[in-house]
Amino acid sequence: MANTPQSKKRARQNERRYAVNKARRSRIRTFLRSVEEAIASGDKEAAFAALRAAQPELMRGVTKGVLHKNTASRKMSRLSSRVKALGA
Repeated sequence: MANTPQSKKRARQNERRYAVNKARRSRIRTFLRSVEEAIASGDKEAAFAALRAAQPELMRGVTKGVLHKNTASRKMSRLSSRVKALGA
């Protein structure tokens, strides 16, 4: 349990940041899920549109410190190659 005023404040701040980061991570996952569902349905136009919507969300997660830069890049790369393969 936090004892000093500073540690109590840090505990409060950590709870707030945890809630914000959790919401942000959930939002990113929702966008990624929409891309996955569009790929699974085989609709290239919907998949491309979902991918275009998911890209800024992923990168926003990087700037906010929720995701690592390489993780977001890897996810984008793999998703875009799967969307591209739909047309072939």
